[in-house]
Amino acid sequence: MYQYTSFDKQFIQLRAAQYRDQLERNLAGTLGDAEFRPLRLQNGWYVQRYAPMLRVAVPYGELSSEQLRVLARVAREYDQPDAALLADAQATQDKLGPIPLRNGKQIGSRLKHGYGHFTTRTNVQFNWIPLNRSADVMELLASVNMHGIQTSGNVIRNITSDELAGIAVDEIADPRPFCEILRQWSTLHPEFAFLPRKFKIAVNGAREDRTAIGWYDVGLQLLRDAQGELGFKVLVGGGMGRTPVIGSVVREFLPWHQLMNYLEAVIRVYNRYGRRDNAWKARIKILVKAEGQRYIDQVEEEYRQIVEVDGAPHTITQAEYDRVAASFVPPKLDCNRSDAETKIAHILRAAAEDDIEFGRWLQQNVAPHKNPDLRAVTLSFKRLGQAPGDATADQLDIAADLADQFSAGEARVTHEQNLLLPWVRCDQLPELWKAARKAGLARPNIGLLTDLIACPGGDFCSLANARSIPVAEAITERYQDLDELHDLGEIDLHISGCINSCGHHHSGHIGILGVDKDGQEWYQVTLGGADGSALSGPATPGKVVGPSFSAAEVPEVIEAVLGTYRDQRQLVDGPGGPKHETFIATLRRVGIEPFKAAANAARFSQKQAA
Repeated sequence: MYQYTSFDKQFIQLRAAQYRDQLERNLAGTLGDAEFRPLRLQNGWYVQRYAPMLRVAVPYGELSSEQLRVLARVAREYDQPDAALLADAQATQDKLGPIPLRNGKQIGSRLKHGYGHFTTRTNVQFNWIPLNRSADVMELLASVNMHGIQTSGNVIRNITSDELAGIAVDEIADPRPFCEILRQWSTLHPEFAFLPRKFKIAVNGAREDRTAIGWYDVGLQLLRDAQGELGFKVLVGGGMGRTPVIGSVVREFLPWHQLMNYLEAVIRVYNRYGRRDNAWKARIKILVKAEGQRYIDQVEEEYRQIVEVDGAPHTITQAEYDRVAASFVPPKLDCNRSDAETKIAHILRAAAEDDIEFGRWLQQNVAPHKNPDLRAVTLSFKRLGQAPGDATADQLDIAADLADQFSAGEARVTHEQNLLLPWVRCDQLPELWKAARKAGLARPNIGLLTDLIACPGGDFCSLANARSIPVAEAITERYQDLDELHDLGEIDLHISGCINSCGHHHSGHIGILGVDKDGQEWYQVTLGGADGSALSGPATPGKVVGPSFSAAEVPEVIEAVLGTYRDQRQLVDGPGGPKHETFIATLRRVGIEPFKAAANAARFSQKQAA
């Protein structure tokens, strides 16, 4: 993990002190709300539907066990709303009514508190911290080199990457040093403090795109040219929201040391020409789509000026790269350098003798590692009664203990809203499984239907048109049978409460979008989306299957869609013999129409039953 220098630490502490001064002046009435708003936003403090929400930055997803324990303390001591506020909020949500299930059970909103929430962009959010305690939280975070700087506002946001960065077997180069260099360069960048809209950058270092770079304002793919030199393919103008767009390639190969000079040109042209008169048309994707080659030409000319006239001031030197990269060397572990195959065989025998669920956990939650003695293990934060990505204070403490005991004190937030332990010894997998299972974090559903992504939705967000959490729980309730989940195989299900797409519904094999119809909650279903991974294929937005559905109809629609998959799928050859093709492969082979017909028939059946 990156080790903060004395400058880094002082910077974070001064920022926390500055925020305390701003907050105290606001609470005293000497700094108006309008003046305070941009200041709190650029420190990660929103005012949501019922209470303030803090977004804590977790650059490229990496967390130490010490940081996890501080996040647990924030959840336990500060994420505590006034009882009257919580009661009023729950009363408001109760008016929307529960979602009825076929078994007679009803699922409604649960406005819980005392937890953190892992986001799709590897940040951590808290929904109930009183604003008058926010400065205390900022100082507590600063004590472990954490903050909320630029997790909001029209600035360059948290830099994201693959949770397997530095350990993936298919890695071309470790993206984390470049992520960290970009974080330092972009933090409080004076020219880019007030962009037309928020700006997001993702960096992928592996052959497989596990970072969804096509969906970002700027997506960077590490690669090597014919001479073996390292550089980046640069994509610009991706994004979700009201207008889903896949990023365009503007540079097939950019030498790595020119990365910041080129990004300065990309963002400077956007800052100069991006629309500021319409928030819905202000993202860089709109500018790139409208201008096409003219935008690229402007970027190239700006880049030429930066290099030839300005002297390429942001060139990354080898010394600077080496300084930052030194923080990302593998930890020193007490590994027995015996044959890895022998270890794995022992573990698999233990699986057969112990529990079928352990074998499934090895299959779903344990990933290969570039070090054959190690594995990467995902702790699942997807279970009934808990919103996807939510982690209680106790769970955060337990995750910190597991990181210390099994992963050199490090964990990583994943895009799918789980935690990954990147440094687990093969011979410790049985012991880790038992400890994680005892904590309720070992459900073997990673990559399966119930490992779904969901934003907080209308339960918390003032922008949402509909609730995401009850719909997610209704689907999770329906698919608790592990045999059925594994039979269905790998499926990406993503849920967003509004068109802002924080749940990334556009890229889901199955996407669910909350929409507003005459003040009522309805849901639009899309099929065939992809994030760019090996399973999903090239990044692409899903297609709408028909008119929107009521909350009660959504579980029936999902069941009908999956029933169609079962009917249409074929056996295909695989490494271990024939197996069923995946949901997304079947959908692409047969087309959307059979699934669309099944979804609409489910609505009719639901109405007949009602």
